[in-house]
Amino acid sequence: MNNYTAKQLAETLQHEDPQMNLRTVRYYTQIGIIPPLELVGNKRVYTDNHLHYFRAILTLSKSGETLAHIQEKLQNRPMEEIIKIGEKLPLYQSEQMLQHETYVVNEDVIISISARISPEMKTKMIDTVSQLLKGDPS
Repeated sequence: MNNYTAKQLAETLQHEDPQMNLRTVRYYTQIGIIPPLELVGNKRVYTDNHLHYFRAILTLSKSGETLAHIQEKLQNRPMEEIIKIGEKLPLYQSEQMLQHETYVVNEDVIISISARISPEMKTKMIDTVSQLLKGDPS
């Protein structure tokens, strides 16, 4: 497992999200949205697990979640789930995604729809998916 300083972690994350910076890393650490730092020798360090948490936080914040809700959502989750959430970060960064509108149907389903689709069709698509998720076949 790799160890990182706050600066190294911020630099790594900036490659994935240019808005991530050292100040944000320190803030998230301070408010306890990530697990406590590891003690290596006499220094506190970030690890790969912290990197996964930051990726998950970035993903959830880009999907419109508040920091308070993100903290609640990530609390007591297994690391495998944290990693899966973080792996979705590229979906929120592609040029294609920037050109689409995103609709959150529920916490498990997010729809990305091209701006070229008519408002009526968008509404129909979202309503249809919502009905399917409720088990309503109509």
